[in-house]
Amino acid sequence: MSARKKIRIAVTLVLMLAAGAGIAAAWQSVMSSQKKEIPTVRVQRGNIERKVYTTGELRPARSAMLVAPPVSGTLQIIQLVKTGERVKAGDVVFEFDPSEQEYNLEQARSEVLQAEQEIVKMKADAAVQAAQDKVALLQAKFALRRAELEVSRNELVSAIDAKKNLLNQEEAKRRQAQLQDDIKSREASNVASLAVLEERRNKSRLSMQVAQQNIDNMKVKSSIGGLVAVKDNVDSTGGFFIWGMVLPEYRPGDLVNPGRNIAEVLEVENMEILAKVSENDRGNINPGQPVEVRVDTLPGQTLSGKVKTVAGTTSRSGWFGSSGSERKFDATFQLDKLSADLRPGITAQVIILGDEVRDALFLPRQALFEKDGKPVAYVRSGSEFEAREVTIKHRTESQVAVEGLKEGDLVALVNPEAKSKGGKSLSAPASPGIKMGGAK
Repeated sequence: MSARKKIRIAVTLVLMLAAGAGIAAAWQSVMSSQKKEIPTVRVQRGNIERKVYTTGELRPARSAMLVAPPVSGTLQIIQLVKTGERVKAGDVVFEFDPSEQEYNLEQARSEVLQAEQEIVKMKADAAVQAAQDKVALLQAKFALRRAELEVSRNELVSAIDAKKNLLNQEEAKRRQAQLQDDIKSREASNVASLAVLEERRNKSRLSMQVAQQNIDNMKVKSSIGGLVAVKDNVDSTGGFFIWGMVLPEYRPGDLVNPGRNIAEVLEVENMEILAKVSENDRGNINPGQPVEVRVDTLPGQTLSGKVKTVAGTTSRSGWFGSSGSERKFDATFQLDKLSADLRPGITAQVIILGDEVRDALFLPRQALFEKDGKPVAYVRSGSEFEAREVTIKHRTESQVAVEGLKEGDLVALVNPEAKSKGGKSLSAPASPGIKMGGAK
């Protein structure tokens, strides 16, 4: 082998060794950089403010839904208060055209008068018939008495005349009995006919009362004072509706089906805030706790209030239950003093002021993970991280008070096991809020 070839082989070997050393150094640099990439935080001891942050919506504590009256026939709006106008208790909010009901009232009144005239005529005819029946019955009694007197003379007359007298007596008795039966039948028939006429009159009176009540119901009044919110006219499209379609509000001239919701009166003098709180924060909220409220319409102002109610079960959102993986609880908050600028539907940011937890070990919520169904924290031990099971004592918007760690322990803010496997971090980020709570 020539010297030149030996030199070439030596140079190649040197280059290969240098490349291998460079690769090893680069790999160590990458590994060390990955370890350095894991952010950490120290376990601290102090006081924690158990504040809960949520966003809600102002709504009236009481409202009155005004509907179209349940009447037969056409309902046409002739007067309607506009959305946003203020009304008092007893004020007319909307009115329908009463022409058809007024016609029904006059028709029923005419039927009542006709029935009363027929009753008067029926009673007069019955009185005349009763007088005639008395005369006829008296004549029948006289005829029977005459026949009885003739029969008493049968001993003085011939046998043939005596037989005639007996036949005349039997005929007089039969006529009197038949007349008495006819009188009773006519009296019963007159009573029945009179009852029919009186029932027809009562029916017409009832129709007249219904028509009058319908006329009174044409003016729909509010039972409470507040702001008027006119509803959408669901009949404006003829029953055709697709998702996203914008419907116009009811207005004068619209035809309405009975029972439709036309408007709602909102009692703005007594409003509350409806919001939802997460399942993690439910244990930190109790009725009566003080709250601070901020609304965009009152910049720079903080309103005070208290927790009114907290639901015991999760609320349903949407068509298929709770939206997302985190369950929510309904909560209502009562303001101590209302401002004239507040209106229903305004978004409000609520801060629930809970009790202060003193002398507790705490760490950020994103430093807590779940492993085998149990909460753990990854504590640095030398150059590695050790999963250590902890007990959660209290949980706030941004921090968790735990047991099982020591003050000053260095814990990872991301899951080092997931990082080492090249996956995404399994850390649970802090819930969004208005402001991250801190320790005192």
